[in-house]
Amino acid sequence: MKIEKISINALKPYENNAKVHTEKQIGQIKKSIQEFGNNDPIAIDENNVIIEGHGRYQALKELNYEEIDVIKLIHLTNEQKKAYSLVHNKLTMNTGFDLDKINIELENIKNIDMSEFDFNINLDFSFGEDTEENTKNAELDTENFDDGSFKHECPRCKFKWNDE
Repeated sequence: MKIEKISINALKPYENNAKVHTEKQIGQIKKSIQEFGNNDPIAIDENNVIIEGHGRYQALKELNYEEIDVIKLIHLTNEQKKAYSLVHNKLTMNTGFDLDKINIELENIKNIDMSEFDFNINLDFSFGEDTEENTKNAELDTENFDDGSFKHECPRCKFKWNDE
């Protein structure tokens, strides 16, 4: 894989990029680049269309970068480029974290503010003391519900719920 430097103005975002990048996330990417450097080249095709790296591209533009590192994925067919863009973005969401190891690592890097990246030290998922307020919950009898009983479903874990 060959990394090249090209003008940021030569890049063209893919018009059907399905990944949503919020202002908050772009801000986090910018902070990461400022803190740690731009260490992740953007993947483009032979026409300089971005295949993956739209969030980094936006952050680098906002940071006024003139040249950026890219890798050209010229070996992919048009169909493969589209598929890889989807797969690359989806796979980053298909995992979780070992919370014990996160806490260990956060303890080891106390001099770096990780809160801007949505990491908080002491990730505690305990439920606190039993009080009348939080013991009114009962186990749900799932036989009373079918898939159509819920308004929402988490795309990641498939948890279903209603607004009430």
